[in-house]
Amino acid sequence: MSRFCYIQLLSCCAVFLTISLTACDERRQPLEDLAPRMTPLPQDPLVQVYFNQSESSSYKEFYREQSRYGDNFEQLIADAIAGASSTVDVAVQEFRLPVIARVMAQKQGAGVKVRAIVENNYSRPWSNLTTDEIGQLSERERDRYNEFLQLADTDKNEKISQEEMNQGDALVILRNAGIPIIDDTADGSKGSNLMHHKFAIVDGKTLIVTSANFTPSDIHGDFKSPLSRGNANNLLKIESVELAQIFTQEFNIMWGDGPEGKPDSKFGVKKPLRSVQNLQVGDVKIAVQFSPVAKSVPWEQSSNGLISKTLESARKSVNLALFVFSAQRLANVLERDSLRGVEVKALIDPNFAYRSYSEALDMMGVAWLENCKVEPENRPWQKPIQTIKVPSLLEGDRLHHKFGVIDGKVVITGSHNWSEAANYGNDETLLVLENERVGAQFEREFERLYQGAVSGLPSAIAQKIQADNQSCQPKSLAKPNVNSSPQKLINLNTATQAELETLPGMGPKLAQRIILARKQQPFTSLEDLDRVSGIGKSTLDRWRDRVTW
Repeated sequence: MSRFCYIQLLSCCAVFLTISLTACDERRQPLEDLAPRMTPLPQDPLVQVYFNQSESSSYKEFYREQSRYGDNFEQLIADAIAGASSTVDVAVQEFRLPVIARVMAQKQGAGVKVRAIVENNYSRPWSNLTTDEIGQLSERERDRYNEFLQLADTDKNEKISQEEMNQGDALVILRNAGIPIIDDTADGSKGSNLMHHKFAIVDGKTLIVTSANFTPSDIHGDFKSPLSRGNANNLLKIESVELAQIFTQEFNIMWGDGPEGKPDSKFGVKKPLRSVQNLQVGDVKIAVQFSPVAKSVPWEQSSNGLISKTLESARKSVNLALFVFSAQRLANVLERDSLRGVEVKALIDPNFAYRSYSEALDMMGVAWLENCKVEPENRPWQKPIQTIKVPSLLEGDRLHHKFGVIDGKVVITGSHNWSEAANYGNDETLLVLENERVGAQFEREFERLYQGAVSGLPSAIAQKIQADNQSCQPKSLAKPNVNSSPQKLINLNTATQAELETLPGMGPKLAQRIILARKQQPFTSLEDLDRVSGIGKSTLDRWRDRVTW
């Protein structure tokens, strides 16, 4: 059986087997009869949180004309833009929602300054594709093109007229309204890795930040899977002039002088390095950082570095809901958290959780010698945990979140996947928010997804790993649930002098100074070693993945 078949089998196994009847009943119910299953949690007045699969709200989704549970992201975004009086800036990887496009067109016609940035792979309207181009679309893109046809064919005669194109193709609507649009080739290149942002700024004070692309399938669901509810995503609506200004600066760096101008737009690593920016929005502490950074920049100054610092602050719990998790150093941080007693739970999208480069395998103590190769610096956990799961989603839906909740009150979210590509290549948004009300919203979403989620290796994947490992050396890696025996982590607060001296560059005198310093005050992070003389940045970098506390 091919690897693709194994992944497909896994995806099928991750779907609820008992949801069909319930979901059909929901679809047939009128909206007024679809009462929320849960009481909404209190919202912060300035930082409001929404989930398109929430069970504390419901709406009538007009594309497929069905009632469903969840927050209507498209309406939330359209309503925010409808209130604009001066400016609207939208930066989103893919834009295919005509309702939002029509509101932007209306605002443009009313004298509001409207601008849009999209990713170059999605900058052409569907209706502009030639017959040959349509024939060359991948299966996924063909499905999305067919969704456009169903959406635009308002008279259901299986033909798309020019008027239907003008009303149903979001990018055509924007261009017909004279709204300027650029993509990430505006800097004179063939495009950045990905222009992966998903944000909108209204009147320089209202900010929408979401994990969702502006597409029917990402927000509402798939046409070919009527029971789907869209990929699991979150959306933040934040009222803050200061934060909106920070995002406007990011937008303007990418925008340059706009369409038909000089190639002075900046995307990817061409953008200037900006450090984490911290601010207070009412009762919510917010840190914001934009990716990417050049690999020459110290890792600690990157978005993944901010995620690491936030994870290191955990005292009780870390709950993760991630589309992709492939950043090794972040897995190493979580291992240290786990070893010092922090409860770590993770949900990973089933299409990515069991790939050879997935950190989910590390957390389960599994090494996979796919093609007799090990991921560079791969490190399965010494003490694997059993709390790594894949969610059971409706057919067609995926876990598209990129969030973590620390101790129930600190939230990491945005468009930034936990990967090296996001850190070093893509244009991304990363937010860290500290507030109990905001944290409670994300905790509820995590628990909703965690209930009924599937843990452990599916048998097909385990057999594949075993077969690959048995065909490679060393033979000790032949079992699917295997630990590669990484070097034991040194606990800075409890290690003996001899154990400390096993660290690179550690001599007897330096070990003695560390022991003296921890007696005065225990270490709570790697950065606490700054108070010990004789330890520089290069030494800290060498110890980062070798120590805990």
